[in-house]
Amino acid sequence: MSEPTGKYSITMPRDIAEAAKARSGPSGLSAYVAAAVARQIERDNLNELIQVAEAEHGPITEDEIQDLRDQLHQARRQQARNEANAA
Repeated sequence: MSEPTGKYSITMPRDIAEAAKARSGPSGLSAYVAAAVARQIERDNLNELIQVAEAEHGPITEDEIQDLRDQLHQARRQQARNEANAA
């Protein structure tokens, strides 16, 4: 069952609207715009969480960010190896 919807009028630059129409595919422009807005809300929520965490624990250092990136890359490499071995 789908969620209830409402009809809204928005204004945006014509070139952005045309690009969105061209990319929206069979789901249509409304679904494309709704998905884009949902992603932006997720980003806004994450940024708010980061601000709260940094206010409580201090800012994240570049070294911490790099360490986490390294861990992510290592996990992805391991996952790829596991998938290759399973095939």
